Amino acid sequence: MKEKYMQKRNELLAKAESLLGEGKIEEAKTARAEIEQLDTDFENATKEMANLAAVKGNPVVVDIVNKSVPVVDPKPVSNAAPLAETKPVNEMETYRNAFAKNMMGMPLAKEEAEVFDRINDDFRNATQTAATHTVLIPETVKAGIWQEIGEQHPIVGDMAMTFVNGDLTIIKETTAGDDAAWYDEATATADSDVGFGELNLTGCELSKAITISWKLKKMSIDSFLAYITTKIAEKMGNALAKGIVEGKGKPGGSDTFKPQPQGIAVAIEAEASTPQVVTYNTTTDLLDYDKMADAMAVIKSGYTNGAAIYAKNTMIWGTLAKMKDGEGRPLFIQDITSGGVGRIFGLVVKEEDGVSADEILIGNVARGYTMNVNENMTMYMEDHIKARQTDYMGYSIVDGAVLTTKAFALIKKS
Repeated sequence: MKEKYMQKRNELLAKAESLLGEGKIEEAKTARAEIEQLDTDFENATKEMANLAAVKGNPVVVDIVNKSVPVVDPKPVSNAAPLAETKPVNEMETYRNAFAKNMMGMPLAKEEAEVFDRINDDFRNATQTAATHTVLIPETVKAGIWQEIGEQHPIVGDMAMTFVNGDLTIIKETTAGDDAAWYDEATATADSDVGFGELNLTGCELSKAITISWKLKKMSIDSFLAYITTKIAEKMGNALAKGIVEGKGKPGGSDTFKPQPQGIAVAIEAEASTPQVVTYNTTTDLLDYDKMADAMAVIKSGYTNGAAIYAKNTMIWGTLAKMKDGEGRPLFIQDITSGGVGRIFGLVVKEEDGVSADEILIGNVARGYTMNVNENMTMYMEDHIKARQTDYMGYSIVDGAVLTTKAFALIKKS
């Protein structure tokens, strides 16, 4: 039908244009009127065809009045199995929105409130806490926090972190013993003198509070979650990285500091004669190529594969980037493709603010250090009505310790 309509319309248009060219105005007006009538007829026909198609597709309604049939030998259904519990299509997404709304002081929808209460009740029962203001951070938000911490602090990102609830005991090697040897049939295999010990990771409380004005809480849910993620990651990440490097460990009877992870630098300096420490003096014994080589020499063979150099930004660009070998060639090679800012002796140099200003830490964190998250991150919230502010406190229980000091070298100012 459409093809015939278009053919007829084009003929009339050609006719009208020809009449106009001949100066026959009235005849051209008549041809235009025919085109308009043709358009109207086609439009009406199209609508009628659509209505006809709709009627054709309607189902036939059957009248069931007075057509019921008596039931023969009816059975009770009181023992029928209950219907399966229905769950939201995406429970984690529902909880994520409910978490954000709760933190922002917004009302929750019925489904959001049910999911929010159930997940947090299960969490409080599992962790044996009755604090109603403890709120479990959604998995996607927690993952974002840990990811940002790893990006801001490479020493955290390089670590083989575990997430085991409660205390964790790790078996570690205390003495390496001899390697395997070759024997003949008549010779008995010698006993091994490999020594093992236990490393107990209990728990150190890590928390940080940030304050947000009520006006700032008017942002969108996605913006709010991004803001909270960045702030908690920044503040808790700083403390976590500092603990990995400089953590004092568990306090003794006369100590006044709070329980902390065992820091790598602390463990290295606590050893007798400090074999993993290389010192320098800014006036008589400068930090140079030879000192860097000395530090590489104290790392046990096998640990350099995967090791990195960690230092503050000022140390990297103020000292390391200016070092030269005996031929005057730069020791530092810029390379931003390997996860750091450059390389020295083939090792990636990474900016790490957890290292002290006058120190450089070299080592294999993935194999030489372990950290366990006994309790993953939760959030506490407290409103201050007069100040129109809300405190948000991120909280976690973590512990870490050195598996072997032989995986590290510490360069420090004497």
